[in-house]
Amino acid sequence: MAAPAEPGAFPVDPMHQYEIVRLLPIEFLGFDASFTNSAMWMVAAVTAISVFMIMSVSSRALVPGRWQSMAELSYEFVANMLRQNTGNEGQPFFPFIFSLFMFILFANMFGLLPYSFTVTSHIAVTFAMAIVVIGGITLLGLFKHGLGWFKLFVPSGVPVVLLPLITIIEMISYLTRPLSLSVRLFANMLAGHTMLKVFAGFAIMLGAWGGWAPFAFMVAFTGLEVLVAFLQAYVFAILTCIYLNDALHVHH
Repeated sequence: MAAPAEPGAFPVDPMHQYEIVRLLPIEFLGFDASFTNSAMWMVAAVTAISVFMIMSVSSRALVPGRWQSMAELSYEFVANMLRQNTGNEGQPFFPFIFSLFMFILFANMFGLLPYSFTVTSHIAVTFAMAIVVIGGITLLGLFKHGLGWFKLFVPSGVPVVLLPLITIIEMISYLTRPLSLSVRLFANMLAGHTMLKVFAGFAIMLGAWGGWAPFAFMVAFTGLEVLVAFLQAYVFAILTCIYLNDALHVHH
């Protein structure tokens, strides 16, 4: 629990919401494998997705209800995204892309609940997802094309004189994909939730007479954060589709 604020201090600690708390201390082979608040909210996100999908499609009505319509829209949204970026060859990877999109979306949305924890505001989580994506795509490219996959780093039509420089730039760009993919999601979630806490602190500090302005801004900013939560899940998923296309169709 956070210590009470000193007289005259800012009433809200905007960084306290990102603190990892051990709920169930576990040590395994000398490693700290404790069940934390981060793990709890990951489990909550996976559970909510499972319940949402199972309950939505269990009836499979000819005229879909509200929940079934939402599930079908989610399915079609991700399926069209994958189809447009990878073609029919990418369809076997739909379960992975759909799971990735829904997990990030639910984790982002859960982070907006009072007293919750934003899983995607930690670089360790987003970087782990990015490493899985880029590592898996790299292995897929090598398995599918063999050494021909390295043509990805040799763009066609480049003059021979510039070829070594362009190849190095392409390789550096590829190796930084996990970093850019993870930092984009992490930074947006961290910045947005920090801003919400800061304006909540201003609303408390200014009281009933002066706090209405930061409170109104906080309400409007919360609506924006809902949009950002969806957009960041979409951006992560669509970039994964684009990178997957590179592995499936090496451009000569």
